[in-house]
Amino acid sequence: MANKKEKELGKLKKAFSIGAFIGPLIIGIIIICSFFIMMRMIGRYIIDSKIRDERARVVRMAEIYSGSASGSADKVFSAFDGSGNDYIVLDANGNVVDQMGDNTCDTENGGMLIVDAFDFHGVFAFLNFRTYDVDVDDRLEEEVAYLTDVLDNSLYVYPDSECRVLVHEADGTERVDYGKFVSTLFRQRTQMDQSLMKEGSFERFPYWIDTVLPDGRHFAGKAYFTVYFRELLVMSGLFVVIGLLFAVLFIYTFIFIIRAYRKTRLMDRLFFEDDVTDGHNWLWFYKNAGNILSRSKNADKRYAVLDIVFVNYRNFVVCHSLKEGEEMLRLVDKKIREHLRPKEIAARHSAAHFVALMSYSDRDELEGRIRAMTAELEHINSEHRFCFQIGVDRIAPSVDARGKSVRRKNVDIEKEYNNAGAARTTISGTDSAIAFFDEKMVEEQRWIDMISESQEKALKNEEFLVYYQPKYDPRTNELKGAEALIRWNSPEHGLISPGRFIPLFEQNGFITNIDHYMLKHVAADQRKWIDEGRKVVPVSVNVSRAHFIEEDLAEQIRDIVDEAGTPHEFIEIELTESAFFDDKKALIGTIEKLKDYGFTVSMDDFGSGYSSLNSLKEMPLDVLKLDADFFRNDSGERGHIVVAEAIKLAKRLDMRTVAEGVEVKEQVDFLADEGCDMIQGFYFAKPMPKDEYEQKMEKPAV
Repeated sequence: MANKKEKELGKLKKAFSIGAFIGPLIIGIIIICSFFIMMRMIGRYIIDSKIRDERARVVRMAEIYSGSASGSADKVFSAFDGSGNDYIVLDANGNVVDQMGDNTCDTENGGMLIVDAFDFHGVFAFLNFRTYDVDVDDRLEEEVAYLTDVLDNSLYVYPDSECRVLVHEADGTERVDYGKFVSTLFRQRTQMDQSLMKEGSFERFPYWIDTVLPDGRHFAGKAYFTVYFRELLVMSGLFVVIGLLFAVLFIYTFIFIIRAYRKTRLMDRLFFEDDVTDGHNWLWFYKNAGNILSRSKNADKRYAVLDIVFVNYRNFVVCHSLKEGEEMLRLVDKKIREHLRPKEIAARHSAAHFVALMSYSDRDELEGRIRAMTAELEHINSEHRFCFQIGVDRIAPSVDARGKSVRRKNVDIEKEYNNAGAARTTISGTDSAIAFFDEKMVEEQRWIDMISESQEKALKNEEFLVYYQPKYDPRTNELKGAEALIRWNSPEHGLISPGRFIPLFEQNGFITNIDHYMLKHVAADQRKWIDEGRKVVPVSVNVSRAHFIEEDLAEQIRDIVDEAGTPHEFIEIELTESAFFDDKKALIGTIEKLKDYGFTVSMDDFGSGYSSLNSLKEMPLDVLKLDADFFRNDSGERGHIVVAEAIKLAKRLDMRTVAEGVEVKEQVDFLADEGCDMIQGFYFAKPMPKDEYEQKMEKPAV
């Protein structure tokens, strides 16, 4: 369970941590990408529209110039005077044959280059460069070679390769290297012709556009890339907006992270904090103890897991209050943690159970620390002395085949705690005590596991055998009855005595299946012996106290016996005195029903409890079985008096008596003199298999 909760917590934390960053990150990426896409689109639109407008203007200038070529040149000049439109006209050899305004792209300085080897159709952009740091002729030669050898499209070339900004494809399409175009314009801003600035513009950058006249000459007109103040405001506004968006994103991310951190801390508190002691709980201990034990640096260290139980906590709460009880739990938790060293941990497991992880060098040192802690825990309240029982499971260093310390892997904290708890349950009484888990307990646990895993299969395969122990009249040595006892003939473990599995069946509830099994087989054996004409005597069958909580128990017993066809007087139902401590009214009702159905009912182990006389007063029993403890040791005159008076009491209540555990002749003679009806014990016969009992049925005891 702890492991499952830890995984769920890990998933929850991971979801919070991822959400704290992934959400804002995605939003940021979307905003940034959107911003750059938007800016690129706006920039392209502005550049394209301005170049397109300027190109149309230069082409129009070329058309006007070409249309007036046959007329007077003065008319052409007058058409452009005052318009601020500069141009130059070059012949096929690149010589300037005509111009208006300032020629800032003088071909003598390499400002413009026309390569006749290529088919020029359209518009080409170039910037005005006055000087170069290399020889112009060498640079032009390199550029022409580059174009001739590499490019297959039309390109206007500049001596500086960074100035290739406008490309004209052979199919007539254009593409503009916008980044180079804009960056070059602004980088060369101080070299521009400032005299051409127009009123109302923020900044103007001149460049030249070339087109071919019908007669083959080149007409190059000066164009302007103009940045207006309103455009700058728009771009500035966009930058402000994006800045605000980034600020909002940052604030949102910061707030989200803080909230996620607080929620994570809240989850830690809800998952790991004990709601009574305000300390840590079992889930926290499970997680951290596993981490401590699995660290490489702790591989050679010895550790112990402690199961600490506040024994009389419930009594304290009953006598005081739950609030005061919880205050005691807080004090216990605090006192335990005071006795821990660095890197040792403790927590409250449940109710009045605490768990701790301690390191130690040897058992004596560990036991001394635990006893010192227990001594202080017993006196955490000056008005009371409390008791604490502690189970300890030691965890040895982890070593490989060569004996070298290695990191512990797959540490099972729940198993270690269960081992400590198993050791603690071996402590009897209610005083403070310490118990260490050892290999013997491991073997016992393996045995318990084997019993639990094999019981159903054994019942199905009828591995359980019915043994019979005869009961004899001590005066005549005549067989008067028998008790059915169970044995387990396991294929793996051989013949198993009932003391090794019956208590386990009583704990896990399988005993009710055994009751039915025994009753069914005894009834079948009795029917068989009746049919064979043998001398049949009543056989007692034990029914566990767990069965008496069932309202229809008497009907169940009746139906099982009737199914075998056995007369009811040959079946005796035997119950233990401990059954009286359950539902007394239901128990008495079941006994009365069984007697009405013709069954004999007996009480086993009379004298082993503290309420025997009270039980006899209220329960309508037929047979009283005196506990074997009366006869195991010679109790002297006082013991004889008790047994004699018990027999007399039974007779006065119209009950027969059976003495169990009788082993010597002196006991037989005493019981015969006192009027005991039957004796069951090794003096006459031990429990025996069915075939041996059949032989005893026809013979008196020797």
